[in-house]
Amino acid sequence: MASDSPAEGNAVNAPSNWSEQGACRTIAPDSLFVQGQEQNRAKSVCLGCHVRTECLAYALDNREEFGIWGGMTERERRALLRRRPHVTSWQRLLETARNTHGQTNDSNRWEIA
Repeated sequence: MASDSPAEGNAVNAPSNWSEQGACRTIAPDSLFVQGQEQNRAKSVCLGCHVRTECLAYALDNREEFGIWGGMTERERRALLRRRPHVTSWQRLLETARNTHGQTNDSNRWEIA
């Protein structure tokens, strides 16, 4: 999810150019902070987004608690963080995974073991 929060300048992997290229840049930000079934519609915005890796890495590295980021809900991100507690840089991990294995084409989930 692209964001304009002023506090992000101090955050890990702070959104800069990538947030301006997000597929979500032209939609209402509130549409990415939804619950229940609406989350599936919100996640669909991320499908095919060119900066999905950067967005998800930002959310994971900064422990974003709310909203859809990089095609994942807050619940999905929490589960991933619990499964991989020793990851120190999600940005590095996700970029390496993308460059080495790519993202699955038939799913909106990352292949992260």
